[in-house]
Amino acid sequence: MSHYDLIIIGSGPSGRAAAIQAGKLKRRVLVVDRKDRLGGVSAHTGTIPSKTLRETVLNLSGWRERSFYGRSYRVKDEIEAGDLKARLHMTIDHEVDVLEHQFNRNHVDTLNGLARFLDANTVEVATEAGEVSTLTADRFLISTGTKTFRPDWVPFNGTTVLDSDEFLDMAEIPRSLVVVGAGVIGVEYATMFSALDVRVTLIEPRESFLDFIDRGAIRDFTHQIEENGVDLRLGSKIDSIEDQGTHVEVALDNGRHVRAEMLLFAAGRMGATKKLNPKAAGLETDHRGRIEVDRKTYQTKVKHIYAAGDVIGHPSLASTSLQQGRIAACHALDVPTLAESPWFPYGIYSVPEISTCGMSEEEMQEREIPYEVGVARFRETSRGHIMGLEHGLLKMLVSLKTRRVLGVQIVGEGATELIHIAQAVLNLKGTVDYFVQNTFNYPTLAEAYKIAGLDAFNRMPIPEEFKVTPKKATKTSKAKKKK
Repeated sequence: MSHYDLIIIGSGPSGRAAAIQAGKLKRRVLVVDRKDRLGGVSAHTGTIPSKTLRETVLNLSGWRERSFYGRSYRVKDEIEAGDLKARLHMTIDHEVDVLEHQFNRNHVDTLNGLARFLDANTVEVATEAGEVSTLTADRFLISTGTKTFRPDWVPFNGTTVLDSDEFLDMAEIPRSLVVVGAGVIGVEYATMFSALDVRVTLIEPRESFLDFIDRGAIRDFTHQIEENGVDLRLGSKIDSIEDQGTHVEVALDNGRHVRAEMLLFAAGRMGATKKLNPKAAGLETDHRGRIEVDRKTYQTKVKHIYAAGDVIGHPSLASTSLQQGRIAACHALDVPTLAESPWFPYGIYSVPEISTCGMSEEEMQEREIPYEVGVARFRETSRGHIMGLEHGLLKMLVSLKTRRVLGVQIVGEGATELIHIAQAVLNLKGTVDYFVQNTFNYPTLAEAYKIAGLDAFNRMPIPEEFKVTPKKATKTSKAKKKK
């Protein structure tokens, strides 16, 4: 029986960050992953593959150049599934290679197999070869991530009716596609394939989608994707899904039917905890398999067991998972570290991109914070003209009382990169004056911050310290006036 300072179950972003941090602290650490290759969902079926697919789609389809050369312009006339997969596999191979190198460099042990708790201090790992190892540790970190939600009433077959993990292995690109679920995953894939000129229908049972995003930004986004050809069906509950052989038919409760060559079911994910046997360790999960933690330390109710990443729920981002894993490892190993910043960016890699940081207009109103709004359109910037951008929005929310920037929403090209300027200003408690006073490179899309800042600034009350008090007239000046 082997003993470790820290055993990490799962090698996704949170597990990866925790393992490297523990390795740098010269602790004995083991990472257990059921897959034969490290990286977890993020590297193999989630973040890295979907973002690689997006970049490939935009490049091969000539999407970014169509405002100059016409909607029919393409870099490659016939785009096939193999074209999308070629770059995908290269990127995944590189990602796994870098991760394995980082683990080797930091003396992190790894073991491939399915882990399950025997008790709060012991795990059993069964490999595909049938070998079983029993391991103990002072501390544990659960970073098993999530798995696709596959309800019984959906006739999954891996070819025409697929979940988001299977979607990347499609044999050929369909001419028409139904996407069920307008969450982050569904929206990303729906808009990507619309950019490939696939006829896409996006079905969402609720009356709204991406509810954590500012409604004004979503209105602009909705206009853009519908203009790009996505048929968005909100408030459309599904009665049935049938594979008819030549097509998939979806019956909606409003009496309408939708047909397509392929269906992607992307309505939610579940915490991958069932096979972990959490009850043996004294842990409970919610109805979606997620584990509750202290959001400052990532401790579960069993103090020596931690959990981080998608398995603990919102925000379920690779970026926040990396941060959570590092903080969890430091706390578990009694090493002080910096706390997380209060504001983090949220990025959705759709076409167009969406990224936000801070509060939405709805949150400002709910908290009864008096505010002003500044808006910039990418087409107003010279860089936008150079790039051929016809759309794109940057929205800035500013407190009238403190002049602090409290939220920024961006829809358009480069949104997930541009948002980091807002993140820095928000976390440093910066005001709108920063954007008015400072010079931005010209021409750049970042110049939209200055345009939005000036838009808000020009409609806000002038601060007392900015007001110029007229000088009192002297005797000399009075005499000159008489002459």
